[in-house]
Amino acid sequence: MISSLTVRRIAADQGAMLRELRTAALREAPYAFGETLEQALDEKRETFETVAARQAISDSSTSFILYTEGHPAGLIGAYFDDRRMAFVCALWVAPAVRHLRGGELLVNTASEWLAEHGATEVHAWVTDANRTAMRFYERLGFGPTGEHERMTRAPDEWETLLVRHVPRTHD
Repeated sequence: MISSLTVRRIAADQGAMLRELRTAALREAPYAFGETLEQALDEKRETFETVAARQAISDSSTSFILYTEGHPAGLIGAYFDDRRMAFVCALWVAPAVRHLRGGELLVNTASEWLAEHGATEVHAWVTDANRTAMRFYERLGFGPTGEHERMTRAPDEWETLLVRHVPRTHD
C-alpha cells in the first residue's frame, strides 16, 4: 500500500500537535536540534498554543506539518531573520515514514512559502555531526556557505550554514 503524504501550514489551534511533534523529534534525535527535550517539556502548553496561533497567520515565521494517511508525521519551521534572510529549521520526520520522502516534501513546501514571501535563497543550519542530515540537504541542492558556528546548547559541537537558491515566485 502506498501511503499518501500531505503538508499543511500549521493552524491556530494546533499548539498541542506542535508540542507533540517537537518533543517526538527531540526524543528521537536529541543531537540534531538547538534545544533539549527537557527544555521543550518545561515549556508551558500555552507557549505552544501561542506559537501555533502566531505562526498560522505570520508572514515572517511559520511551521508546516507532514501528514501520512491523515496522521501527523513530521514538522519543519520556516522563517525570516531580522536581516530578511530565509531559513528552514527544526526538520523532523517520523522514522517509520522517512522512506516516503516526506522530508523533501517539507523542505520544498517551506522553501516555496519563503519564496512567495520574497526569498531567493533558503538557508539551513545543520549540525556537523549529523552526516545523514548533511547528505539529505546536499541532495536537495543546498551547499555550504563557509559559515560555521558552535552550537549554543553544546559548545563542543559545530554546525554549518547551508544555502540553496530558489526561484522567486511572481506576486
